[in-house]
Amino acid sequence: MSSHDPISPQEAADRLAIRELIDAYAHCADRRDAKGQMALFTEDTRFLVFMDATAADPTQELHGREALAPVFDNLNTYKATTHFNGQSTVILDGDRASGESYCLAHHISYGADAERTIMIASIRYLDHFAKREGEWLFAERRLMVDWTETRPSTA
Repeated sequence: MSSHDPISPQEAADRLAIRELIDAYAHCADRRDAKGQMALFTEDTRFLVFMDATAADPTQELHGREALAPVFDNLNTYKATTHFNGQSTVILDGDRASGESYCLAHHISYGADAERTIMIASIRYLDHFAKREGEWLFAERRLMVDWTETRPSTA
């Protein structure tokens, strides 16, 4: 086990707020709340998608909150999704922070023949956060896809 020095109530509050931000992102995604998801980002945000986490260049790079709408609307191509957030690390630096969080994303879809499939993606998010008017937001989010699996789903 590791031991920790005591932290201030403000640091505890900041860490909780950042975790709630990460969880709100997944919640909005699964509820198809694109506007709510977009509101979690700074106006001048950067969002980078790496469909291959080992690639040097992103598959997609978006700038600004409004540019995120098509990415989040793309979730509507699935019948249902469930994002399970796992471990995360956060490094605080005043009103800025950085971190990494893990997610297993499950996507259910139906083919033209009504065959149901599930695609599971192992994702890591590399984040930069900014505290604006007392609220933590994503200033930059890098979605790193480590692996995916697609297979028939019976349930």
